[in-house]
Amino acid sequence: MKIRLTVLTFLVIVFQFTMTVAQDPNPMDWPNFKQFEELNTKLTKMKKNKNRVVFMGNSITIGWLQTNPNFFKDKNYVNRGISGQTTPQMLVRFRADVVDINADVVVILAGTNDIAGNTGPVTLKMIANNLKSMTEIAQANGIKVILCSVLPAYDYPWSPGKKPNIKIPKLNSMIKDFAKESGAFYLDYFKALNDGNNGIVKEYSNDGVHLTAKGYHVLEPMLEKALDKVLN
Repeated sequence: MKIRLTVLTFLVIVFQFTMTVAQDPNPMDWPNFKQFEELNTKLTKMKKNKNRVVFMGNSITIGWLQTNPNFFKDKNYVNRGISGQTTPQMLVRFRADVVDINADVVVILAGTNDIAGNTGPVTLKMIANNLKSMTEIAQANGIKVILCSVLPAYDYPWSPGKKPNIKIPKLNSMIKDFAKESGAFYLDYFKALNDGNNGIVKEYSNDGVHLTAKGYHVLEPMLEKALDKVLN
């Protein structure tokens, strides 16, 4: 009787899994290729009349477009941020979302979700290596790279106790050193947003991690100055 119950339970689990897969056409799309697939196809067919700048990142990146859309208006800025993503996910989709859409410059802002543990345990070296790999892929394809410092965060509301206030400055130091070695441009957002305790100034964030419109306004002239330097 116990064996029959065990087999029945197993079959129920298999059925539930099969139904879940059937309902989700892309159950294994871990890097989320589908997110920008259609937009990328359209973009590659468009004539490029000025330098194309691609923003690679997470919710902080896509939130920029959602919060301050005017910053992206009438510019050849392409936002490829996906909420919650970590650097290994970005690395997997980097060719599709950056190289294959003929980017001239890529602005990489990533790493905080890794420290938060969004896709599992990780070391700072692993995060830095993923950023290095994205940089190397870009440079091998003639794309100029702006490596942004990870923004300050004293703690993560959804994943407390990860000590980002200690880890982020260490990671930023690694990013800065690699940028110097590789010829990438290092853009230090951390310093501009730091409240003195390695957290974000309160008026720039509502949750200590994501930026308000005022927070993005701090970054915008910094980025435009960096773009002017790498493109001229």
